[in-house]
Amino acid sequence: MAGCANAPVPIGSPAASWPEQFQTDQVQLLNRLTWGANTNALHQLNDRGVEQYLDSQLHPAPEIILPDTVQTQLAAMQISKKTMVQLVAESEQQRKAADSIANDDEKKAAQQAYQQHLNQLAGETATRSLLRDLYSPQQLQEQMTWFWANHFSVHQSKSNLRAMVADYEDQLRVHALGRFRDLLAVTSHHPAMLRYLDNEQNAQGHINENYARELMELHTLGVDGGYTQHDVQELARILTGLGVNMSDKRPGVKRELQDQYLRNGLFEFNPNRHDYGDKVFLGKPVRGRGIAEADEVLDRLAQHPATAHFVSRKLALYFVGDTPSNALAEHMSQTFLASGGQINEVLRTLFESSEFRASLGHKFKDPIHYVVSAVRLAYDDKTILNTGPMINWLNRMGEQLYGHQTPDGYPLNQAAWASSGQMTTRFEIAKAIGSGNAGLFRTEGPQPNERAAFPQLANALYYQSWQATLGSTTKAALDQAVSPQEWNIFLLASPEFMNR
Repeated sequence: MAGCANAPVPIGSPAASWPEQFQTDQVQLLNRLTWGANTNALHQLNDRGVEQYLDSQLHPAPEIILPDTVQTQLAAMQISKKTMVQLVAESEQQRKAADSIANDDEKKAAQQAYQQHLNQLAGETATRSLLRDLYSPQQLQEQMTWFWANHFSVHQSKSNLRAMVADYEDQLRVHALGRFRDLLAVTSHHPAMLRYLDNEQNAQGHINENYARELMELHTLGVDGGYTQHDVQELARILTGLGVNMSDKRPGVKRELQDQYLRNGLFEFNPNRHDYGDKVFLGKPVRGRGIAEADEVLDRLAQHPATAHFVSRKLALYFVGDTPSNALAEHMSQTFLASGGQINEVLRTLFESSEFRASLGHKFKDPIHYVVSAVRLAYDDKTILNTGPMINWLNRMGEQLYGHQTPDGYPLNQAAWASSGQMTTRFEIAKAIGSGNAGLFRTEGPQPNERAAFPQLANALYYQSWQATLGSTTKAALDQAVSPQEWNIFLLASPEFMNR
C-alpha cells in the first residue's frame, strides 16, 4: 500500500491486509493499541506479526498472565483476598460500630478509621489497575476496561463505593471486548452503579429518574437519541425494585410475589418496590411483569441504531481523534448492528480504516495515557514497586481513577487536557521520571528504601523506531542535552511524546 496511505479500506476487508497497512507504522500502532510502546511490546509485535498480534489483542485469553513480581503485589491486596460482599460487610460493620460510640472523640477517631479503610481499598484498586496497564500483555483489553469504566462512570467517593469499584472494574474487564449488551447487564445489576445513580431509592410511588436518564443519555442512545421525558419516566418505572441489599437478611416479600424475588451478591430485585403496571417505552408497549421488563428494554436499547452510532462514535473519539468522520462512525455502526454489538468486531472495522492509520501519532494523550506511557517507555518490563507517584500525578492533572464526580466520565478531546497548567505538570513528571527520582521504586514501611532505577531511553528502541517519529526541533533539543537525565526529560516532554 505504499503511496496509498489515504486510500479507503473496503468494508469487511480481510485481516491479511493489516501487515502491509502497518508495516511502517509499528511504533505508532503500538502507541494506539497499547498503553504505550516499549521494547517488550515491539518484540511481541515482531514475533507474532501484525496480523496475529492484532487478532490476539482483539481476542484476549480468559486469564491475565502477569509477571510474577506484579502478581505478588496483587496477591497481597485485600481486594484480591476477599470478595466484594466480604469487603462491604466488613466496612459496614466498622461503620455501624463507629456510629454507635457515645464518646465524641472516640466516635470521630473510629469514623476516620472507617474512611481510611475505604481509602485503602480505593488505593489498592488504583494500584492494581495501573499495574495491569503497565504490564499486562493484553493491552487492548486493559485500554477498553478503562474506556468502559469511563463510559459507565461511577464516582468512588459516594457512600461506600470504594469497597465496590474493584469488583466493578473486574466485571467490566470480562466483557470489555465482548457484547455491549453484556456490559449493560453488568452495570445495571452492579451495586456500584445502582448506588451511585440512586436506583436503590427508585420504587413505586417514590420514583427516582437518575439512572433511567443516564442509561439513555450517557450509556446507550446519547443525548440526541430520540427519547423523550416520558421515556425517562417510563424507564424509571421499569427499573423500580433494582437495588442493593448489604445485609444478610431477605426482605419480607408479599406472598404472591415471592417467586419474583432475586438476590445475587449485593444486587437485589425486590418485587415489593416494583411498579407492575404496563408501560410504553420508545413507542412500544412493555407488559408489567417484574425484572423481565428490565431485560426487555436493555435488549431494545442495545439493538437501537442510535446506540450503535453513539457508542461507535465514542470509540472513534478514543482511538482516532477529536473529529472522526461521520462515514467512519456509520461504518462502525453497521458492524455494531450486524454483529449484535460485538465490540471487538466494531474495533476491527475501526482499525481497518484508512482514517485510523492516518491518525496514528496525532491523538493527544489524556493524563492517564501520558503517565502510563512514560513509565512503560522508561522501565519497559521492569516492575515498579510504588504506584503512589503515578496516582498523585493523575490526581494533580484531574483524571483520578474513578474520580469523576458527574456520570458523564472524563472528556476524550484534546482541549480538555492541553492547558498551560497541564503541560507544566507534564514537564515536571518528565523531569521526575527522566532523572530517575520519581519514587517509583521506593518500598513502603517502617524503613522506606528506594532502589536505584535510572531509565535508559537512548536505547535500541529509540534508534530503531522512536527516532524516526521525531521532528527536527525535538532532535535538535536532544542533541543539545548535556546529560542522560536531561536527554530523557527532553524526550518525555517532547511534543511528539504528548501524542499517541
